[in-house]
Amino acid sequence: MRWCVIEYIYAALLLHAAKKEINEETLRRVLEAAGIAVDEVRLKSLVAAIKEINIDEVLKAAVAVPAAPVAVAAAPSVPAAPAEERKEEKKEEEKEEKKELSEEALAEGLAALFG
Repeated sequence: MRWCVIEYIYAALLLHAAKKEINEETLRRVLEAAGIAVDEVRLKSLVAAIKEINIDEVLKAAVAVPAAPVAVAAAPSVPAAPAEERKEEKKEEEKEEKKELSEEALAEGLAALFG
């Protein structure tokens, strides 16, 4: 029996996008309609995990993180004052730490679920 985690996640996202309830029955129907043999343990685990997740927030966070950094040629500009630079750097570091924490928490949750 072939099983892939991403197929279950896609099924859940499809149901979410269609504004349908994500439960064992609806996920099972989507997976079976796609010709996927359903693993009941994984199905139950995913449904239990998704109940604790705000999918809209996860999607917003995923959109906010670029897939790859884009190299942009630096245009000559007037340098900012040192105090302003330090404040901006500190704010950026705080944002990155928060982003990393939420991404780490999400990754740990999914790893524990599908480890």
